[in-house]
Amino acid sequence: MTRLSGKVALITGGGTGIGRACALQFSREGARVAVAGRRREPLAAVAAEIQAAGGQALSASCDVAKSDQVERTIREVVAQFGALHVLVNNAGILHVGSVEETSEAEWDRLMDVDLKGVFLVSRAALPELRKSGRGAIVNIGSVLGLVGMKKRAAYAAAKGGVTMLTKAMALDHAQEGIRVNCICPAIVETDLVQTILSQASDREAAVRLRTAQIPLGRMGKPEDVAALAVFLASEESSWLTGAAIALDGGLTAY
Repeated sequence: MTRLSGKVALITGGGTGIGRACALQFSREGARVAVAGRRREPLAAVAAEIQAAGGQALSASCDVAKSDQVERTIREVVAQFGALHVLVNNAGILHVGSVEETSEAEWDRLMDVDLKGVFLVSRAALPELRKSGRGAIVNIGSVLGLVGMKKRAAYAAAKGGVTMLTKAMALDHAQEGIRVNCICPAIVETDLVQTILSQASDREAAVRLRTAQIPLGRMGKPEDVAALAVFLASEESSWLTGAAIALDGGLTAY
C-alpha cells in the first residue's frame, strides 16, 4: 500500500521545479494528481509523464491570483476525480531587490501570486477538503519566511505572510480534521534559481558562495521538497499541523 493511495491532490505551479517533483512523487505514492499553473505546455508534459507511468493526472490552466480561475480549477478537479484530499500551494514568483528597488507593480504582482494565491486556492479548496474528512494543505513557503536576506524585501514579506497564514489556517480548521503545514526551503536547484545564478558576473563563484552558506554543503533538490510534502500529505503526519518546517540543509541552525 502506497502512502497516498486513494487520495486526490492538487498542486499549483505543478509544471516545473518543486511542483513537478511533487506531482511525480505524489503519483508514485498512489495519488491521483491535478497540476495547475499559467503555462499549459509544461503542465501537459507532467500530466503525460504521470499517465505514461500508469498514474492518473489532470492539467489545468490557472492563474492563482485570479479567483474565477481558481474556483474553476477546483470544479475541474472534483469533476474529474470526484474529490479533493490534498492541496499543495506551490505557485510562486521571485523578485530580487530592496524596498527602494521594487516598484509598486512588482510588489503587487508578487503579493498577488505568492501570498494572495495561497489564500484564494485554499479558500476555494476548503469545502472539498472538509468533505474528505481528513484534508491536508501543504504550503511551499521559504526559509525567507523565517529569516531575512538582502535584496529580497518583497519576497520575504510575502513568504513571511505564508508562514503566518499557515498557522492561522491550522488553528481555524483543526477541529474539522484539516491539517495545514508549511515547508520553508532554502535555495533549491530549480530552473528559476539556475536562471538567477546564470545572471551573475561569475556564475561558479555565485554557486560556491550560496553553497558555502549551507552546513550540509549542497543546494536542495526539488525531490527533497517533494519527499517532505508527501509526508505532510500522508497519515504519517496525522498529529502535525501549524508547522513551518525549515528544509534548509542547516542554514537556520546558526
